Amino acid sequence: ADPRVAEAKASLLAALREHRGRLVGPKAAQPGLALAYRDALDRFAEVRGGGLFYPYLGSGFGSGALVELADGSVKLDMICGIGVHYFGHGDPELSEHLIDAALQDTVMQGNLQQTAASLELSASFLALANDRGAALDHCFLTTSGAMANENALKLAFHRHAPADRVLAFAGAFAGRSIALSQVTDNPAYRLGLPTALAVDFVPFYDALDPDGSRERTLSALRGHLDRHPGRHAAMVLELVQGEGGYYPGDRRFFEAIGSLLREREVAIVFDEVQTFGRTPEPFAFQHFGLDAFADIVTVGKASQVCATLFTDAYRPGPGLISQTFTGATASIAAARYVVERFARGDLFGEAGRVAEVSRRFVDGFEELSKAHPDRLRGPFGLGAMLAFTPFDGSRASTRRLLDELFSRGVVAFSTGGRVSRVRFLPPVGVIRDEEVDRVLEILEVSLDTVAAALAAESGG
Repeated sequence: ADPRVAEAKASLLAALREHRGRLVGPKAAQPGLALAYRDALDRFAEVRGGGLFYPYLGSGFGSGALVELADGSVKLDMICGIGVHYFGHGDPELSEHLIDAALQDTVMQGNLQQTAASLELSASFLALANDRGAALDHCFLTTSGAMANENALKLAFHRHAPADRVLAFAGAFAGRSIALSQVTDNPAYRLGLPTALAVDFVPFYDALDPDGSRERTLSALRGHLDRHPGRHAAMVLELVQGEGGYYPGDRRFFEAIGSLLREREVAIVFDEVQTFGRTPEPFAFQHFGLDAFADIVTVGKASQVCATLFTDAYRPGPGLISQTFTGATASIAAARYVVERFARGDLFGEAGRVAEVSRRFVDGFEELSKAHPDRLRGPFGLGAMLAFTPFDGSRASTRRLLDELFSRGVVAFSTGGRVSRVRFLPPVGVIRDEEVDRVLEILEVSLDTVAAALAAESGG
């Protein structure tokens, strides 16, 4: 409230807005910075014990969908920290909240000492989640999506003791902790790790055979439940598979699964770490009309602070879930802004910005697919979770296209298992239509370049 603070904040935000104006589109690196930049990348790879996926070290400056790297290049960011930077880079409205947080007395908040902002954020999460009929009573903040999922499992095991097994979909991704690497259906992520948790997998939804896929999944689910009666504490459900390849499910499919789990008294955990804010409704379970099945819900990425939401039936005993850090003061302030923006109503629904951005990308992908079906298949995903299969769907061809996109000024990432795809998680809260069109233009040129290189290598 001090007028000196208000004046300083206004000056800082004015400077930010002014300097953001110099970023107008993708730009090549500055030659004079190349050697120092390469040296920094090499040193970072050595310090962290492994190289980076891209030669990407940010300068700390950006504007919306545009991000500047320390070599002076500017990229269109279509992956946003794998879905984290929902409002892009250097957003003035978000920065205003971060300035306020920087003036508070502590950097971190945690189990023992929190501010009223944590209360307000928790209440906001619950209000948004319950807006369409869910009955979630409690919210525990945490520092990562993996910890949100860990806490969800602890709540389920605590409630359903002595149950000691978990159910998940084939192709699932839940995190990389020792326990969650078992739920994650990728053996490469648990190589050399001990088996810490018994997990039974069932098939995910097949859009090409909805009825058959539902029956196959229910049959497999019943088989596991009958084989281990009373032993399953929870089933972790990704309603849109993220790392698995951007496969969305179906309401009837999930309702049938939810009904069976209810009948067998197995906790239903909706893993919304990647889907939060990216489907046509704030939560994917709201989009699919599954509010009545929400026992435990985990959120992350776009929310900045992660959280586990749960009904009173899963209220834990003292000390079961507790962390020194539940979030940085700045990330809690950012999360409050994000949840408030989600609640405004302009982002979701048929006319919301998520739907608009999705349609624009989907239309562009479909045009490219019709023109070059050998180069791009798809699109896949839902809302602002977008993916396509390039060329033969191999990891090698996907990586070549990703590298070509990066060199031309677009940052994307891969997803999928047997079939590798390129995925976009655009900064839907700030991206402009002309930036979507520019990304599609760069994609078309990149597809041409890689196709020509592949043809030359094969002698075609």
